[in-house]
Amino acid sequence: MKRLSLRARVLLIAMTLLVAGMVTSSAVVLVALRKPLVDQVDLQVTVAAGILSALPQQTVANLAANTTASREGPDDLYLAYLTADGQPSLALHGTDAPELPELDHAAVLARGGTPFEVPGWRVLALPTRTGGSVVVAGALSQVDEIVARVRLVCGLVGGGLLVVLATAGWFWVRAGLHPLRRIEETAAAIAGGDLSRRVPFTAAESTEVGRLTTALNGMLAQIEAAVAARTRSEERLRAFVADASHELRTPLAGISGFAQLYRMGGSEIDATMDRIERESTRLTALVDDLLLLAQLDEGGLHLRRAPMDLRSLAADALHDLRALDPAREVALTGLGDAMDPAPAPVLGDEARLRQVVSNLVGNAIAHTPPGSAVRIGVGTRGGESILELADSGPGLSPDQVALVFDRFYRADPSRARDHGGGAGLGLAIVWSLVTAHGGTVTVSTAPGDGATFRLALPKSG
Repeated sequence: MKRLSLRARVLLIAMTLLVAGMVTSSAVVLVALRKPLVDQVDLQVTVAAGILSALPQQTVANLAANTTASREGPDDLYLAYLTADGQPSLALHGTDAPELPELDHAAVLARGGTPFEVPGWRVLALPTRTGGSVVVAGALSQVDEIVARVRLVCGLVGGGLLVVLATAGWFWVRAGLHPLRRIEETAAAIAGGDLSRRVPFTAAESTEVGRLTTALNGMLAQIEAAVAARTRSEERLRAFVADASHELRTPLAGISGFAQLYRMGGSEIDATMDRIERESTRLTALVDDLLLLAQLDEGGLHLRRAPMDLRSLAADALHDLRALDPAREVALTGLGDAMDPAPAPVLGDEARLRQVVSNLVGNAIAHTPPGSAVRIGVGTRGGESILELADSGPGLSPDQVALVFDRFYRADPSRARDHGGGAGLGLAIVWSLVTAHGGTVTVSTAPGDGATFRLALPKSG
């Protein structure tokens, strides 16, 4: 069975069940047909035996002698008188006679006048008044002939029907298994790399094939999404490695260049050491940021959580903005239209959250025109404590918003690092630190309308 195809196995099982059903039904029909025919023979022998048991043996012998010169009777009937010990004293039969069992007087009485069957005959034995018995047997040749003809007809009809049904079943099963072939073709196409292929619906969703199709399409969609996500992850990893290599190589090249220039005596010591120190500081900050992101990715960063209020971070951000750009108009407000900041208690690592706010302040300074207004809002909404920083800069396009929290992404790639541009890790660190605190960070912006970065952390207390 394991070597057969599913179509052959289904057809073989169906034909086996059909043969078993036809054999059973034919057997029931033959038994039901034979019983009334045998009952008719029993009726004949019962009537004949009753008549013979009432007639004296001599009378029957005289009648037989007057009607024929021999003791031969009809081929389908056997008549006999037996003595008390079961020996025949008179027998009338045709060419054939039944093979009778021992029928002495006691055996005849034990049968109780009920017909019984011997090979090819139905027999009835009744006792007589003289102490002997009379035996009448009716041949079952006609009954067996009728049953044999019916059996032959059943066999021929059944065999023809099996051939027709097997031929039709072969095509029906093939058509019924067509959805499985479609599934096989789809699986082959997916194995060949076409992850967008789906199994077409060839049956109602309430059927087994429909439910299987739905389940497979759902699984294929998940596989496609997982492969796409892995591909994007690999692309981001390659881009991350390339960007990290470039960002690390730039300060290292500067340090190496100034060291070689100093060795060649082409510059002053103080200026050279100052440039080397600045590049070293920049390299250290970049390495620290990369290590922080790696720790956040692996979940290895330990957060020292303690009760705190986001208003203190907002106030420090206000002072930092005024110190970095005194010409800016900076306001500390509540959320939305609220004028005064409201308490915003959280359970967090204050040093890391200060790093988050510091990165947002640095982002506002670097990407908005000098002197442009900035608003810092703080308060609670629902079960969250919120701090938002809104600038009045050029804003971001939808494409930029989708990438703004990616590592090494810069909205203005042409911005020189010496003039406020960074490595593109600040907002990535913001997103990772806020996520590690169980919060979210979002940006609301439109080109020309500024940008609002909003931190939402679980409210404590």
